[in-house]
Amino acid sequence: MRAVDIIIKKRDGGELTEAEINFFVRGFTDGKIPDYQVSAWAMTILLNGMSALETKELTLAMAHSGAMLDLSDTVDIAVDKHSSGGVGDKTTLAVLPIVAACGLPCGKMSGRGLGFSGGTLDKLESIPGYRVNLSTAEFKTQLREIGIVLTGQSLDLAPADGKLYALRDVTGTVDSIPLIASSIMSKKLAAGAHAMVLDVKAGNGAFMQTVAAARQLAEAMTAIGELAGRKVVALIADMNQPLGAAVGNALEVVEAVQALRGTGPADFMEHCLHLSAHMLVLGKRAPNLEQGREMAQQAIRDGSAFEKFCQLVRAQGGDVSFIEHLEKLPAAEMVETVCASQTGYVAQVHARLIGEAAVALGAGRAQKTDQVDHAVGFVIHKKVGDAVFAGEPICAIHARNQAQLEAARQAVLAAFAFSPTRVEPLPLFY
Repeated sequence: MRAVDIIIKKRDGGELTEAEINFFVRGFTDGKIPDYQVSAWAMTILLNGMSALETKELTLAMAHSGAMLDLSDTVDIAVDKHSSGGVGDKTTLAVLPIVAACGLPCGKMSGRGLGFSGGTLDKLESIPGYRVNLSTAEFKTQLREIGIVLTGQSLDLAPADGKLYALRDVTGTVDSIPLIASSIMSKKLAAGAHAMVLDVKAGNGAFMQTVAAARQLAEAMTAIGELAGRKVVALIADMNQPLGAAVGNALEVVEAVQALRGTGPADFMEHCLHLSAHMLVLGKRAPNLEQGREMAQQAIRDGSAFEKFCQLVRAQGGDVSFIEHLEKLPAAEMVETVCASQTGYVAQVHARLIGEAAVALGAGRAQKTDQVDHAVGFVIHKKVGDAVFAGEPICAIHARNQAQLEAARQAVLAAFAFSPTRVEPLPLFY
């Protein structure tokens, strides 16, 4: 069996067998199949798709490319959450401490920025000292002792996905339902999740541009989960504008902490409460969504959710003073406010344009070796449906230099659109 023959077969629209998929996954995991052939193979999948059977076999092959974590000796039930990616999506930073504070152990392995979508690990690394490379033993010990872990993908768990994930980001092969579904679900299966809530984004700031495409991805992932004997709930959420206000690593950490203290933007707070309620029901801590939501709200009100986040940061070596005193987090040298050009209502805050502008500022990666700038980004002051007066602030740009600032200003002006008549707010969930 040769890698090139498998690439050609997929290029020509053929359906790969379990043996061919296993051969290819083993080959690039072991370094026997080089990056350029893996990139070509990923592009054939992007262009020609995969059948449900191929997607399942790819998921299982990647999950079994390394160790399979068994958490049954650590917690009674391991519930995970995953977002398919979006602009300003910092929900993991808030939801995990909320549900952990409610008594549901939650251990999660997150990724770095992918395309114009920010990465949870990049945000966490805004906090000096925070370790994102816990070993499997450390993961299990911490989950048992404090009920919360938020780290990078362990090198011995689904290593095939880790290698493919990095290549997809820089080869134009992010937007593929089989690759997204298998990437997400292989990590979940390998990391020992018994149940999971999938936050599938739809819109111009998501990898799934339409609700129909998001539903297709959600169905692909829930099917994989069911075949593997897991309980899976998938929610379809709007991503036609950034979630919350902050876009950028340290800026999003600030907003997540504000949410844990009950002062986050209304849309972000609602999003987190809805996800938390579903997780608490799946994790058998709440009998229904209404009571799960009340438990989440109480954890915010009594301060236990914020304290759980501080506990997480301490446990993973982070300097918790940066969470207790948010002004210590990385800050950009230049901050400029962009104002509305007319009076009326906000008709558009184009999430993808904002996300791409954030990458251009340095908040994301153009190449997989790029370093991110934790300080730069945007804070959105107005959302779709909001009334606005000419000259009123709509967005703040956080940049390192004048050239970045000017380019970002043009992007913001392109992202915003206004209407003289009332505009309905966008839904949070479909």
